Amino acid sequence: MSSEKALGSALSHWLSFNSWWLLLPFIMLLVVAAFIVAFVLLLYMISPLISPKPLKLNGAHVVVTGGSSGIGKCIAMECYKHGAFITLVARDEHKLVQAKKEVEKCAINDKQVVLCISVDVSKDYSQVESVIKQAQEKLGPVDMLVNCAGTSISGKFEEVEVDRFKKMMEVNYLGSVYPTRAVITTMKERRMGRIMFVSSQGGQIGLFGYTAYSPSKFALRGLAEALQMEMKPYNIYVTVAYPPDTDTPGFAEENKNKPLETRLISETSGVCQPEQVAKIAVKDAVQGNFTSSFGPDGYMLSALTCGMSPVTSITEGLQQIVTMGLFRTIALFYLGSFDSIVRRCMIQREQSKAADKRE
Repeated sequence: MSSEKALGSALSHWLSFNSWWLLLPFIMLLVVAAFIVAFVLLLYMISPLISPKPLKLNGAHVVVTGGSSGIGKCIAMECYKHGAFITLVARDEHKLVQAKKEVEKCAINDKQVVLCISVDVSKDYSQVESVIKQAQEKLGPVDMLVNCAGTSISGKFEEVEVDRFKKMMEVNYLGSVYPTRAVITTMKERRMGRIMFVSSQGGQIGLFGYTAYSPSKFALRGLAEALQMEMKPYNIYVTVAYPPDTDTPGFAEENKNKPLETRLISETSGVCQPEQVAKIAVKDAVQGNFTSSFGPDGYMLSALTCGMSPVTSITEGLQQIVTMGLFRTIALFYLGSFDSIVRRCMIQREQSKAADKRE
């Protein structure tokens, strides 16, 4: 009996000892999970402490290039709704006058002013510098600059006229460099300011038909990253907005000559309204966020292409780390779909040519 008791006791001790070993991985998993949750909560709590202080638009002077129509005009209207003073910059004087009337309808007090300046921001820097100086003399130092002047063209690489590549870089890139250069010195002296570059989802991913357009928008990303590193010590924050296809006069004009492949790829995502884009872009710029994205596709693209771009909150960086693998997997399916569209169009075109020859 005593030997049986000893055996039972030993067996019980062995089972108890091994049960702890069996439970140990689960206990460690719970500890790790609790640590991650606590870490995330800590980041969430301290994130506002390191994020830039939001810019107050009420009474601020906002300059919007390309402000006579489309996204630029809607951004001006959105800022005006928050009490800002607006300077609209564009080439077409007639459109500027019409845009001014629309913006003024959004006033929240009788002190607000809308100033119109007609100039081509992509041609002569000295001229751009002069008109910005005039605007600051009338409405005060520029608190936020929105670089929205731009144009687009789509077409096969070998079919796009060589001069159009130069034109794209002048308007979409230099047209943002010149106004930014004109306001940056005053912003540094005041140690405050916001600069927004309106790029495009075509500035995050190169697509069929955009060999002239996409590089000019990709260039804004490089400019913005380098500029943000220079300006951050002066409390100046840069935002790059990446709107998708947006229902604007420029988009309608582009669609007239858009290649079939480009149109089919674009149709895989919807068309945004400029008012919606303006609302999100202004909010991100005011908050000092480096990236402004729109919709689920835009969020995924921004996370996928974040690279070495700056973040304005720890939670933003953490989200990018966590979602990168999943988003890359989804993106591979998108790329496969785009390649399939291009192949189908090529086959259809070749079959059509062959049929024409037989006739």
